Formats: sequence, C-alpha cells, structure tokens
Amino acid sequence: MTNAGSEAKRPDELAAISALGEPNRRALYDFIVGAGEWVNRDQAADAVGIERGTAAHHLDRLAADGLLDIEYKRLSGRHGPGAGRPMKLYKRASREFEVSLPPREYELAANLLARAADESRVRGTDIVIALGQMASAEGRRLAEMIQAGMKASGIRWSATKRKRVVLAALEEQGFEPHKKADGTVILRNCPFHQLAQQHTDLICGMNHCLIAAIIDAVGETGLGAKLEPVPGLCCVKLYPIQ
Repeated sequence: MTNAGSEAKRPDELAAISALGEPNRRALYDFIVGAGEWVNRDQAADAVGIERGTAAHHLDRLAADGLLDIEYKRLSGRHGPGAGRPMKLYKRASREFEVSLPPREYELAANLLARAADESRVRGTDIVIALGQMASAEGRRLAEMIQAGMKASGIRWSATKRKRVVLAALEEQGFEPHKKADGTVILRNCPFHQLAQQHTDLICGMNHCLIAAIIDAVGETGLGAKLEPVPGLCCVKLYPIQ
C-alpha cells in the first residue's frame, strides 16, 4: 500500500528503470552520476560521443522519468544584461527507486511496524493490537484520499462506482484484485509477501485491518473483507454483502 511519500510510485519507477535500457541514455546517466555535480548538455554529449541534440533528447527523458534533476544557471556567474541566457544543467536526482515484480510494499510494512512498536513501548499496548490500530489508521487515511477524489468529481456515487474505485485503488497498490462470477473478489498478490511467509499471523492481521479500514471508511461499496488465507493469494478476500 502506498504511503504518503510515494503516491503513484509503481508506474513511474518501472518507466524510469526501463528508460535506462537504451544504451546512450544509460551512458549519459552513468556519466552524470560519476561527475557528481551539475553537467550541461555539451559536456554530456562530448563525454558519451553523441550529437548534442541527441544528448538533449535523452537527458530530458531521464529528467521526465525522475532520474535526473534540472537547474538553470549562468556558469559565468554574471548577472544582468550581457550575462547570457542561463544554461540547462543536469544532476542525478536524490529520489530513490525500488521496483519489484510482483509489486511489494515493504516500506509501508516497516513504517506500520515501527509505529506499532513505538505505541507499544510508550503506552504498553500489546504489539498485535497496536499494529492493527496503525494499519486501520493508514487505511482510513487512504480512504480519505479516495473520498476526496470522489467529492471532486461532483457526481453521485452509487455502490457500484464506489466498489470500482476501491478496487482500482487496490490494483494501484499491487493487490491485483480479480472479481469472480459470484461477486467475490480475490487479491492475487500480497504486497507484503516475504514478511507474510515468515510472520503469517502478524502480517496477515495487519493486511486485513488495512483493507477493511479502506472499505469501511469509503462506505457503501457492497463489499466486506475477510481474513481467509489461500496459498498463492493475498490472505484477504472480499465478499459481497447486502
């Protein structure tokens, strides 16, 4: 499940990593990383041995994918009339990238576990209860984001539309929901797979609290979340309710 600092992470990161598959693009990126400072197009083109226009195209693609930062600066240090136009410079972005297939969300799990540990230490709450509370709070936060989008649309949201938007959110987070003919929704991927394999009861309980809180907070989806582990699937299954 995506946390506050990584919205829409997965498609952007996959595109960024894919961008490095092009040889010239990878060479330019490696040169800029090695330089460790701001680099202009001419420097990058000369270092890699390609035309300036080609270098500019690839550098801008890398920047668009979040792999490079851009700054406009006059290298002469002069200002005012006659100082010339600022030059476009590139530097490796500070953003971190992590891609896994199938999608995993270990950062979110670590965050929830750390918050639960703090709650347990400070207040003496049982760690399992604390983790459930943290996961439910995160689920409600994510539901608020969904509700904000629903409100902004200005349309009337039926149960069918609410269900669709919740499943789309779960899809975006890597759960890979699949609706069966009887209305049951199975989640074909667990974003916390390795942790769930090693600490099944703890992590599956966290997962259930997270998903149930999203569904309950959005409201009127016609779905209910049940903890129902099945090999090869997420431990949570969604059932139609009246």
